[in-house]
Amino acid sequence: MKRIFFALTAIALIESCRSLEKNPLPSITPENFFRNADDAESALTAAYDALQQGGAYGQDLNVAGEMPSDNVTSTNGDVNAMERIIWTPQTSQVNNIFQAAYIGINRANAVLNYVPAIQMDTVRRNQILGEASFLRGLHYFNLVRLYGGVPLRLQPTESGENSVVSLARATPEEVYAQITADLARAEQWTSAGFGSQAADRTRVVKTAVNALQARVFLTQRQWAQAVAAANKVITSGRYQLMPNFNELFPPENKIESIFEVQFAGNADGGFILPDLVLPSPPATYSFPKFNIPTAQLIQTADTTRDRRWRFTGEVTPAGRNYASFVWSSSENPNDNGPFVYKWRSNPNGFNSPDNYYVLRYADVLLMAAEASNEQNGPNAAALTQLNAVRTRAGLPALTLGELAGRQAFRNEVDRQRRLELAFEGERWFDLLRYARQIQADPTAAHPVTALDIILQMRGNRDANYLLFPLPQTEINTNPLVTQNPGF
Repeated sequence: MKRIFFALTAIALIESCRSLEKNPLPSITPENFFRNADDAESALTAAYDALQQGGAYGQDLNVAGEMPSDNVTSTNGDVNAMERIIWTPQTSQVNNIFQAAYIGINRANAVLNYVPAIQMDTVRRNQILGEASFLRGLHYFNLVRLYGGVPLRLQPTESGENSVVSLARATPEEVYAQITADLARAEQWTSAGFGSQAADRTRVVKTAVNALQARVFLTQRQWAQAVAAANKVITSGRYQLMPNFNELFPPENKIESIFEVQFAGNADGGFILPDLVLPSPPATYSFPKFNIPTAQLIQTADTTRDRRWRFTGEVTPAGRNYASFVWSSSENPNDNGPFVYKWRSNPNGFNSPDNYYVLRYADVLLMAAEASNEQNGPNAAALTQLNAVRTRAGLPALTLGELAGRQAFRNEVDRQRRLELAFEGERWFDLLRYARQIQADPTAAHPVTALDIILQMRGNRDANYLLFPLPQTEINTNPLVTQNPGF
């Protein structure tokens, strides 16, 4: 990946008709591309486009966020290493996620490096820089959670020279400092809104930055900062829970969405994951699927009252709809049983038009409740946020008396995060957070952490598997990096 020179795709450089007498440019370079506002917008579009890659939100980030967890299982060999927690430096998802993140970082770096010199509307130029800063921070956040410290590349990579592509690993603390700085810049420069609900969900606005800040601070156990960031989203008045949980899916720029990856549903902008998790039909053809809901997860839910997990009364082409999953009855074992049902459009041959939630309002409410409880213990504000998610699901509101003590409240937040956000790519990251919290504070407890799953799968609580190894390709091409312990 690092041997590939900088390029921006889907950019036309030579006009037809009027430009017939001009000498064509021999190649696309930063010097002959970044000239005007349209170029700045095109470069930003390329940075957003990186989120759609199979190694990013198109497939592998979701697989890494769910398959190692207690939410799902599969007999498909392509995700065997993820499920059994036997990943190595050669595992495909380990390589794909790392590579896709740095492609996205490189595109964001190009925007941040060259757009400041373009003569254009100052406000829009700053917004573009803010959006690119958010995207770079998001990629680094995904990297540091999965790999620990990684090389901090803050300039566009335009050469394959060893002196350019070889960088030592930064520490996790240094990576988090860069993420925090990127998001602070993004908060300062991004727009409060673009005047359209669709645009405000698929382009970075200020409250999307705040929502990601809340997640970053929560992951670092910076409770006060997480509460403050989440409250900026909550008090903005820009979002609300969808009255009907089932109508959240498929994702399509709805009022609960804060930021989502937009897919066009064609070969250039299609979404791979739905065809990998749905039964056939509506999936293109039959094969062992990824992310099959576990019986334990379904049994954990209240399938009588919980609208996220009870039969909706609708029989779809995929089977009986239980909102979060669908139950398919088929003679083919590949298509019989429960399947994820949060992406529902008929996939167009691995090119679904459905979008992907990166941040949504229910998640922010639960982050605020969790951080507030960790900071101050159970309190009225945190309870209101937790109950908003519960009551939308059809569950009764709880009282502070029923959640007396920090631990009881923590357990309920854990439970609601699992049931609310199931299959959306956050469960393993939550379990990692819980394990890290107990490492930092042995008095804390969670019903399940990543170390419990590692014990179940590997027979010991090997903390080395709280991280992925660096891909072998990175080790081979970058002599300045060292491998994570245990690999």
